[in-house]
Amino acid sequence: MHKIFLSLLSVVCILTGCNSVYLKPGTLEPGAEIYTTRGGYTLRHAAKPLLEERGYTIKIGKLSNSSNIAESLGSELETFSVPTNAKYLMRISENSEKFRPIWCALNGFWWWRFNMSIIDQETDTEILSWTGRGCANSTVRKLNKILDELEQ
Repeated sequence: MHKIFLSLLSVVCILTGCNSVYLKPGTLEPGAEIYTTRGGYTLRHAAKPLLEERGYTIKIGKLSNSSNIAESLGSELETFSVPTNAKYLMRISENSEKFRPIWCALNGFWWWRFNMSIIDQETDTEILSWTGRGCANSTVRKLNKILDELEQ
């Protein structure tokens, strides 16, 4: 019984770390302006205040145009003007979070699946490409570590 429990615990630990991260250390200028889109699910809601706490200025941009594409789908096409002084562009695409009270019991209760990218507008290079999934708290901790590396 003890061996089965340890085996299950090992599988859970391995599966919780399903992330693919490509980054360029030392390429994120502390205190710079970062443009991102409005709204989003929980990772985008967590990333914006986290970046502001670290001294970055988050810009959302002004709505330029909005039109209803497909009434039956309930989707809208919105275009935004990107502030010219925003040094970086951050894009986060994510699935809706899942409540996982057992899987993420000690780690925020919510399961996230996402793609995150940060692009330097001046050099037109992607300095972060992160495809991941994981519990809420561990994802935020990982984001902090990634930002530490990008800022070095």
